[in-house]
Amino acid sequence: MTAGPRVRRWGKVLLFAVAAVALTAGTLVGVPDTAQAASALPCDIYGAAGTPCVAAHSTVRALFASYNGPLYQVRRASDNGTTNIGLLSVGGYANAAAQDSFCANTRCTITIIYDQSSPHNDLTIEGAGGAGGADSGVPADALPVSIGGHTVYGASFSGVMGYRDNATSGVAVGGQAEGMYMVTSGTHVNDRCCFDYGNAETNNRDNGNGHMDAINFGTECWFSPCHGSGPWVQADLENGLFQSNAGHSTNTSNTGNSAPFVTAMLKNNGQNFFAIKDGNARSGGLTTRYSGPLPTSPAGYAPMHLEGAIVLGTGGDNSNGSIGSFFEGVMTSGLPSDSAENSVQANIVGAGYGGSNGVAGGALTAGSSISLRATTACCTTRYIRHQFDKAVTSVITPSSSALDKADSTWIVRRGLADNSCVSFESKNYPGDWLRHYSFRLLRQPFDGTAQFAADATFCPQAGKNGQGTSFASYNYPAKFIRHYDNTVYIASNGGSNAWDSATSWAEDVSWAVTQPWS
Repeated sequence: MTAGPRVRRWGKVLLFAVAAVALTAGTLVGVPDTAQAASALPCDIYGAAGTPCVAAHSTVRALFASYNGPLYQVRRASDNGTTNIGLLSVGGYANAAAQDSFCANTRCTITIIYDQSSPHNDLTIEGAGGAGGADSGVPADALPVSIGGHTVYGASFSGVMGYRDNATSGVAVGGQAEGMYMVTSGTHVNDRCCFDYGNAETNNRDNGNGHMDAINFGTECWFSPCHGSGPWVQADLENGLFQSNAGHSTNTSNTGNSAPFVTAMLKNNGQNFFAIKDGNARSGGLTTRYSGPLPTSPAGYAPMHLEGAIVLGTGGDNSNGSIGSFFEGVMTSGLPSDSAENSVQANIVGAGYGGSNGVAGGALTAGSSISLRATTACCTTRYIRHQFDKAVTSVITPSSSALDKADSTWIVRRGLADNSCVSFESKNYPGDWLRHYSFRLLRQPFDGTAQFAADATFCPQAGKNGQGTSFASYNYPAKFIRHYDNTVYIASNGGSNAWDSATSWAEDVSWAVTQPWS
């Protein structure tokens, strides 16, 4: 099955007869989301300030109040069919239910991220470059998040994944001025090159200093010293990730931004000035990390030598070892004003990243936030939580720290391998999932493989001790989620491993599904 031609509709509301309202992944299908569309969106703000968007990419929402076209295209593995995922309403949020329906019980990949701006600089899966072979698209369901009361899907990159457009229109070239931002996540990063969004070479090669102007976000410290452990918003100007004109950080207070949702901003006049900012995409304003001259030593950066391609997820030469998250991003023609950037940040905060999705907590319902409490007599105050990427049980009480409460809160999602079962996404690490590996449960980002999907899927049954719920492993159906010595495994009732002990097995595999701690 292949969807019909791409359609863009601007400023016109299309009315459909809706036979029924369905609840899928926590979103009411057919219920308009008018709250966002009532006000100017990021590209309206930039346009009114005289620096119009020449690229506007998002998998979660419209970036123009009048936009009603597709956000992205998905391809499913079962029959290679494609469909476009659009909006619930003009200027609104993504219709995730359409993806859920189209991709039910099969894997889907994002193949195109559409440009909402008039140049139509759409991003397609990146081909081979000077530093890496051809990339893959991101798995379409790896990063469910809540925004504006709706469950939507971000784009989760786990290495050798990237998108590009080498034949753009309107994007800055040579020494022209531009600005850009993206909303990303500080919890899904690494120190590999290069999780970028912005201006790059048109031939997937490193063409020299000043041939790139892209936001970079990660923990790679190209020029020492860097302060703190990151991740940092940096400027990839080619052959370096710059935190200042000297390369290294000159701002000791810039220790990075590890918030679950991060606004990353970069602007460059193409001649002698650039600035880097970041903020929490859920609250507050922007912090300027650097504002000053472009690098002059080594030469090549002042003026710039931009080529006007757009890259997402890799470096300009397709260096593709990085991981990262992408929710939305734009590029402008001209240097945005500080006031416009502040207004854009306020709009991002107002969009409601990570807020309630309208689904009641404490139930095994897609989109519900829960905590899982042990029912074994010894341990009824212990809950499954992640700690240093591993699943353990800890005593959680009303007086526990906010971090402990967040670590013990999970979002119920449709099973990644079987929609009739469930998967558990970390509440405070968007896109990280509870999965088993060598029978131990871990918190890890979804890499898009069938193996991971199976390892992260659990099928609920009545509690084996007559209380609560037991969760059978999808790919090891005789093994259930069990706590043993305060560590969490999948375990059978008797076996060669210590955690397979038959003693108190029925109690240890039975869990109370409770209201979330966070």
